[in-house]
Amino acid sequence: MRWIVAGAGGMLGTDVVEVLRAAGHEVVPLTRAELDVTDAAACAAAVAGGADVVVNCTAHTAVDAAETEEAAAFAVNALGARNLALAARAAGARLVHVSTDYVFDGGATEPYPADAPTAPRSAYGRTKAAGEWAVEASGADALVVRTAWLYGEHGACFPKTMARVGRERGALSVVDDQVGQPTWTRDLADLVLRLVQASAPAGRYHGVAGGRCSWFEFAGAVLASAGLSAVELKPTTSADFVRPAPRPAFSVLSTQGLDAVGVTPIGDWRERWETAAARVLGGVPNS
Repeated sequence: MRWIVAGAGGMLGTDVVEVLRAAGHEVVPLTRAELDVTDAAACAAAVAGGADVVVNCTAHTAVDAAETEEAAAFAVNALGARNLALAARAAGARLVHVSTDYVFDGGATEPYPADAPTAPRSAYGRTKAAGEWAVEASGADALVVRTAWLYGEHGACFPKTMARVGRERGALSVVDDQVGQPTWTRDLADLVLRLVQASAPAGRYHGVAGGRCSWFEFAGAVLASAGLSAVELKPTTSADFVRPAPRPAFSVLSTQGLDAVGVTPIGDWRERWETAAARVLGGVPNS
């Protein structure tokens, strides 16, 4: 099977390429420099060369910057998604489009099902919701896979930051009123492969680890894995850590849609973190 991975140079895209190649697939990795998804003709040309599956890992993910750069975020997150979807449809390829928990308002108390109404509260969320709509309106055979709280070996992420800052300062204050599901990019890459292999029907799916925790709890797990248990870790609130873009207070996504198509969801976040920690923190010296 021949796969094209757009955004192949990012944290998720790098793992997608590695997982696909390890499974024996032919992969064409296209970094941002190699494929500008805002260029419709370039997208069409890239996919017209032949592909069974196109994976869209591109995104304008600077959540706070998007508040003042919404047009730039829209160009990548919405128009870019549309361009890849139309290119995939024209080539008869299946599209996997990666989206986010930010399409929801974060006000729920139970996990969001895949068919829950979207109500984004930030510019980033609005542009990602628009991308979902564009993909689904394109007529492409598309899987929209939402994820959240991603961390990985090949890019900046929360665990690396916590380990570095904890080591440098000896103390951390982390919000405990935002709840979600820390998800390893390698696990998400594996899930994308398994969804395609299962011939899952076109639609929306949630690709997140099981269970739930706060950022404060996740930070504690990270410090323990990094050998930094002596670092003083204090809980704080979102009100004490104001950012330009509002963060969803509740980002727990239901994975029941995976069960319905016979695809096993990603395991519990804590067990998966214990498996991932050595690889993710490999470049962060222990104390």
